Amino acid sequence: MIGRGRRLGVDVGSVRIGVAVSDPDGLIATPLVTVPRDVEGGSDVAALAALVSDHDVVGVVVGLPRTLAGREGPAAEAAREFVTALEPALAVPVELSDERLTTVVATRQMRESGRRGRRQRAVVDQVAAVGILQGWLDRHR
Repeated sequence: MIGRGRRLGVDVGSVRIGVAVSDPDGLIATPLVTVPRDVEGGSDVAALAALVSDHDVVGVVVGLPRTLAGREGPAAEAAREFVTALEPALAVPVELSDERLTTVVATRQMRESGRRGRRQRAVVDQVAAVGILQGWLDRHR
């Protein structure tokens, strides 16, 4: 059983970071925002730190992309590097969570809902973050 408090779900990509937030009871994840990725300048880390503060977040769940066979590749390494940069900026725990297929499922859901093009990409990242966070919430309930 998880404790009370909002959590952020984070889908780290090479261009954008999708962010979702849970309700205070940790039952439902909803899309929040898409943050531009900024490996060099760190504005992405600062933006997430501000979201943690603004939403009274008690924990952050970052998606760890693995292959269907469970192996980790360059995307998983990038997620781990992001967590390494993020942890010192936050006063809450950061946890990695398996995110196999969340972006694929999110893209399909968006296509089926009729959303396409550039606007879809930013929303797909948020929907993927919802999938990461909702999966984590469900497993820890």
